[in-house]
Amino acid sequence: MKKIYILTALMLLTVAACKPSQGTDVDLIKNPNTADGYDESQKMPKIAFESDMHDFGQLMAGENISYSFKFTNTGNADLVITGCDASCGCTVPDYPKGRIAPGKTGYITVSFKSQGMSGQQVKEIDVYSNTQPSSTKLRIMAHVR
Repeated sequence: MKKIYILTALMLLTVAACKPSQGTDVDLIKNPNTADGYDESQKMPKIAFESDMHDFGQLMAGENISYSFKFTNTGNADLVITGCDASCGCTVPDYPKGRIAPGKTGYITVSFKSQGMSGQQVKEIDVYSNTQPSSTKLRIMAHVR
């Protein structure tokens, strides 16, 4: 019986702790998506790459090369790149850590190490940002001899 009282008390405390305080109207998540679709009237950054793919061409195994993907914030709010993930440890992206104002440009530099590889290589880099959609895919290619 004592266990029931304890469990009931814990449940009441949990419910009370999760209940928002009276009189507050806080919008914690600002998302331009609605049940009807994307709300374009909201201020949002937009990332536009000059190209989302780069072909290094022919490489000798063991070469280390890099390429910088140029982008522009074509939106109407500050762009923030929150991270980049590569499909392989041989591919390392470097991206700007600060805010990019509307109309400004930046670069994501991708380094590729061809050590131990041969044949056609295609690597992908996912760029995560505060845009809609929240991720953009970049690709690099090379034919390693």
